[in-house]
Amino acid sequence: MGAKKVGVLVGRENTFPLPFIDMVNQRGAAEGVSAELAVLGGTAELEEPAHAVIVDRISHEIPYYRAHLKSSALMGTVVINDPFWWEADEKFFECTLARKLGVAVPKTVVLPNKEYIPDIDHEKSLRNLQHPLDWEGIVAYTGLPAVLKPNTGGGWKDVHIVDSVEQLVTAYDTSGLKTMILQEFIDWQDYVRCICIGREHILPIRYNPRAPFEERYQISNPPTGALRDESIKQARILVDALGYDMDTVEFAVRDDVLYAIDFLNPAPDFDNFSIKEDNFQWVLEKMTDLVLAYARGDGKAPWRGEHRWWNHIPTK
Repeated sequence: MGAKKVGVLVGRENTFPLPFIDMVNQRGAAEGVSAELAVLGGTAELEEPAHAVIVDRISHEIPYYRAHLKSSALMGTVVINDPFWWEADEKFFECTLARKLGVAVPKTVVLPNKEYIPDIDHEKSLRNLQHPLDWEGIVAYTGLPAVLKPNTGGGWKDVHIVDSVEQLVTAYDTSGLKTMILQEFIDWQDYVRCICIGREHILPIRYNPRAPFEERYQISNPPTGALRDESIKQARILVDALGYDMDTVEFAVRDDVLYAIDFLNPAPDFDNFSIKEDNFQWVLEKMTDLVLAYARGDGKAPWRGEHRWWNHIPTK
């Protein structure tokens, strides 16, 4: 690979990418590391990567980027976050994983899709599905109220709080082709969102998901004591198991128990107007430390060598 370049793939966000690029360029100049917005436009299968590291903020919405990143990773680029795992990850799996790891999560049920693509024959293609669903049995497990939301995706889109089986079925009937999960509603008394970088650095911030977007981070009231310590501990368990070098983990707190509510955020909110300036500077510093270390070859990406095909690639 050529020069030690860090590429950044971004969407509509404006406040993080350019300050991050500037900081990497300033701190990396002495060791020959530079950063830029990556420019992609048709990728050959054995194309020599232009970047030692790529920070991916948008491939979940741009399928071509995801295809490029997988190939670049195979060719030697460190991609933050692992494009293979990110594409496979989903909320229901994460709930199962969290329980196996000893982290509390709401009781959760994954539901069959309401609708399918036209080629699916309901009588022949869906012979393995129970019909009709046992809605009474499902809500007996999760309890009511419950939260119906997509198994993948974020941004509080298509999220419904339901108080009865009738409301649940009505909301479910609007889900279309999406796979949905139903979760126990945690009537929380406190809420913490942790920004996680490098699977090691955890910044817990008190958070109010009920507030307007720009007011959700409660900067003037940081978590302290046991709440802070436990949120750091549990967030680190989760991101280390998932291998995400940038993520956010949300905990709803009820009766002193931390329930992991959302930890599939591999392109987390880094905008300074939402996370506020002090936290924004922390993110810039930790993300710069991370990419400079990877560009130098210090340390190993968490997923490098873990996919089966790595064992079949000849070493240079």
